[in-house]
Amino acid sequence: MKNRYEPVIGLEVHAELETKSKMFCACPVVDPTKSPPNIAVCPICSGMPGVLPVVNERAVEYALRVALALHCEINTTSIFARKNYFYPDLPKGYQISQYEQPLARNGILPIQTSDGEKIIRIRRVHLEEDTAKLSHVNKDGETYSLVDLNRAGVPLLEIVTEPDFRTSEEVRAYAVALRSLLRYLEVNSGDMQKGVMRIEPNVSVRPVGREEFGIRVEIKNLNSFRALERAVEYEIKRQAESLDNGIPVRQETAGWDVDKEVTFIQRVKEGEDDYRYFPEPDLPPLVIEPAWLEKIKAGLPELPFEKFHRFQKQYGLNGYDAGVLTAEKEVSVYFEKVLENTVSASPKMAANWLTGELFGLLNQAGASIDSLRIPPKAFAELLDMVARAELNSTTAKNILVEMFNTGKSASVIVEEQGLKQISDVDFISGIVSKTLHDNTDQVREYLSGKETIARWLFGQVMRTAGGKANPSVVQQELQRQLKDLKS
Repeated sequence: MKNRYEPVIGLEVHAELETKSKMFCACPVVDPTKSPPNIAVCPICSGMPGVLPVVNERAVEYALRVALALHCEINTTSIFARKNYFYPDLPKGYQISQYEQPLARNGILPIQTSDGEKIIRIRRVHLEEDTAKLSHVNKDGETYSLVDLNRAGVPLLEIVTEPDFRTSEEVRAYAVALRSLLRYLEVNSGDMQKGVMRIEPNVSVRPVGREEFGIRVEIKNLNSFRALERAVEYEIKRQAESLDNGIPVRQETAGWDVDKEVTFIQRVKEGEDDYRYFPEPDLPPLVIEPAWLEKIKAGLPELPFEKFHRFQKQYGLNGYDAGVLTAEKEVSVYFEKVLENTVSASPKMAANWLTGELFGLLNQAGASIDSLRIPPKAFAELLDMVARAELNSTTAKNILVEMFNTGKSASVIVEEQGLKQISDVDFISGIVSKTLHDNTDQVREYLSGKETIARWLFGQVMRTAGGKANPSVVQQELQRQLKDLKS
C-alpha cells in the first residue's frame, strides 16, 4: 500500500465549550458522568414549539479565543443556520449551527512529527449546539435506546481542517496538539472519555502521483488518541485492499468497533445538500465588535507551540523534553517555578527528574500534577542537594518517594533519617583502605588483570558507607589506591 497509494485525510473535531450554561438557553451544563439523565432540560433545548434561542456570550468569547489562537481570519459578522436531519438524539429535528458564514476561517496549527514540524491548515471554526446522548440497551432479549437531553444544546465548537494529513501519526499529533491548545485556553477540559472532545477523520486513498482525491469515508465520534490512530490505520488499509481487488470505495459514514478494531458502516454519507441548510430565522447575525475582539486577543496566554520553541531556545532543551513539558499547561508552569527556585540544578537536570522520576510516581498513583504534595520550591531544593553532591542519585530518588507520600521537604527527611551524602576525602579514604584490606583475594584478582573486580570493590565501599558516600569521590579514591597497589 505504501508504494501504490497515498492516504489523504482531513479532520473534524467537535469540542464542548466549558460554559456554565447551554448555547441558547439558561440550562446548566452538567457532568454527564455524575448527573442523572434529563435534569438539565427546558423548552428551548428540548425543541418545544414557539420558543426563542438566545446566544451565550461566553460561548462566543471562548470560540474566539480558539479561533485567534489558531491564527484564523475572524468574520466580524457570522450567521447561524439550521442543519436539518432526523435522528433520535436531535430533539428539534434540526441543529443550530453555522454554514456559509462561520465564525472564522483560514487558520493554522503547527504539529510535531517524527519528520519534524508540519503546518496543518484550518478550513473553518464555527459554533453550534451539541446533540442529546443516546444509550443503547440490550435487556431480556429486547434492544432499545434511551435519550438523555442533558447534553442537548451544550455549546459546541467545530474545527475543520484541510485534507493535509498523510499518515496516522500526523493525525494523532494534530489531535494531541489541539487538545493541548484547548486546555491552555481553558475552554475545554480535554477529558475525551467523557465525550467533551470528539474527533471525526475523513479518510481516503488515491494512487501515488494522482492529484484527484479518492472517495472518503468519515469515521464518527472517536474519543481517544488510540482509537483515532487505529481507526485511521485500519481504514487506510481497508480502502487500499478494496481498490486492489477492483471494489470501489463508497462515500459512507462509519463507526469504530473498539473491541474488534475494525470500522463498520453506519449509513451512506450525507452530502451538504441533504442537510438543507438555511439561515436560522430566530437568531440575528452574530456581530463581533472590534474592541471586544482585541480585548480577547490581548488576554490569550502563551500557547503550547510558542512555549515549545521558547523552552528549547531559553533552556537548551531538546524537542522531546520541550514537548513533554509543554503538553500540559500545569506541567510547564511547575517546571518554570522549579527553575525559579533552584540554585545549582540545570534546566536539563530539572527536566529529567520531572519527566522521569516525578512523572513515574504520578502515573503509578494515577494522579495529576495539580494534586502533587511537593511544591516547586521543595522539588528545587531536592535537585540542588543532588547537584551539590549532598545526596547521591539513589538516595535522592528514595527521598522523592517519601516527599511524594508525606509532603515533607527533602531537608527534613535527610535530617530525620541521617541521609546526607558524605564527600569527606579522608573519611572515604579510610573506608576504601579497610575494604581493600578485608578483601585481599579480590584485590589479588584485580592485580592479576581481572579489572572488572573494581566494580565489585566499589559496591563494597558503598555498602560499608551505607550508601551515603559520594560515588565520584569513592571512584577516584578507589582508583588511586588500586593504582598504588599496582606500583
